[in-house]
Amino acid sequence: MRLLRFLFLIAFTSVTLVSCKKDNKIDEGDIAYFGGEVVNPIKDFVIITKSDKALDTITLDENNRFIYKVKPVESGLYTFRLWAAQGLEYQMVLLEPQDSIMFRLNTMEFDETLVFSGKGAKKNNYLINLFLEGEIEDKEVLGLCQLPVTDFTKRIDSIRNSKLDKLNYFIENYDATPAFNEIAEANINYDYYLSKEVYPFVNYVNSERKTLESLPEDFYSYRKDVNYDHKMVRDYFPYSSFLKYHFENMALAKYFEKTDDSVFNIKSLDYNLIRLNLIDSLVTDKELKNSLLMEAAVEFITKSKDVDKFDPLLESFKSKCTDGHQQDYVTNLINSLKSLKPGNPIPQVEVTDFNNVQKTIRSLIKRPTVIYFWSTAYRTHIDSHKKAFELKQKYPEVDFIAINVNVENDKLWRKIIKEHKYNSKQEYVFKNPKEARHQLAIYPINKVIILDDKAEIVNAHTNMFYIGFEDELLGLLNR
Repeated sequence: MRLLRFLFLIAFTSVTLVSCKKDNKIDEGDIAYFGGEVVNPIKDFVIITKSDKALDTITLDENNRFIYKVKPVESGLYTFRLWAAQGLEYQMVLLEPQDSIMFRLNTMEFDETLVFSGKGAKKNNYLINLFLEGEIEDKEVLGLCQLPVTDFTKRIDSIRNSKLDKLNYFIENYDATPAFNEIAEANINYDYYLSKEVYPFVNYVNSERKTLESLPEDFYSYRKDVNYDHKMVRDYFPYSSFLKYHFENMALAKYFEKTDDSVFNIKSLDYNLIRLNLIDSLVTDKELKNSLLMEAAVEFITKSKDVDKFDPLLESFKSKCTDGHQQDYVTNLINSLKSLKPGNPIPQVEVTDFNNVQKTIRSLIKRPTVIYFWSTAYRTHIDSHKKAFELKQKYPEVDFIAINVNVENDKLWRKIIKEHKYNSKQEYVFKNPKEARHQLAIYPINKVIILDDKAEIVNAHTNMFYIGFEDELLGLLNR
């Protein structure tokens, strides 16, 4: 096995060098090569993107490998996506002119097995290690958020300084490039900033208002250094995560200035309007601004059950977002949610059963019913089916219907049902998945719809894992 991997690396490097030599006659240094080997592939292709632009979909060869030439290459982060054990996974790679990088990973343990080799590998192995360390630190930071603010600050300052020391050592001892230096330092800084932004939300000693008011004056001093249009890391995990909590936090502080509330309420219309205004006023990059605006708008309308508040939110969103497709998406989502009011009949969405017979959801309802959704892209369907089975034992008077929201082929869907021994009589797929997802406003995937025996909506926005879900079922049965 080691010999095969060694021979593949030699072949990859040879092809790269020969190809580079030929192309250099035309536009020297304007290309990079990226390839890989996928162990236990779920599907036979890899998708390469740069920002929100799809560059190519590359088919794996008979040995589950591929080589792709990026021409011209723009220095920065590229994303590669492929199907793994937990669904569609993705990771990032830093590509610069004359790089010849390959990766190897096992789809059963995606990030943990990812290793880069070739020219430009050291910087990418460093970045993936930063990512893995960050996942571990996230859990540690949640615990640190329970500490008094002085102790919390000391601990996260220590974490940041240790990471910066390691980065400086790497820069001094290896051929680090300006692009790598910028991305690695941004990773460390935005992780640190994020830790401070989440502190008021995670610290349960007091209300968020009291926590914010108790913070030292210089607690958020780093905010003067925040780059709201940091193009090099616009799609990078630490940056996007930071911006989400950063705008939530600043909006919360402004909201507290205008109200007497003392706790964070994500469903507040006024709070969310402030959040949209802040994003609009501080971010100038159109794509980034539109993305942040849409994330905020969708989060509000999918968590709030008060449809009367949707129109003011939509008006604010559309006045700020310049992307017509995103405007249409949010508008259609709101219209769908309005049609899902309690007391309304469930829309006549068409589904297909395990025996390939087409029906409407409404025709399936004979008794009080819980409809839950799952996707072949995520293994969370195991938890949802398990929970539904447990609830069915406790509430035999209730039917539990599972609908797959994105099946690409019937064989895969049936295979999963058979492997996990799900009740095929209660399993369905949408006839037109895209249209159905809009009609039923299926976001997030773990949403649940409760119907009475007349197929009328009792609650279209609940969750089986919600602590009060069984009370909802009891209320349904006691009608």
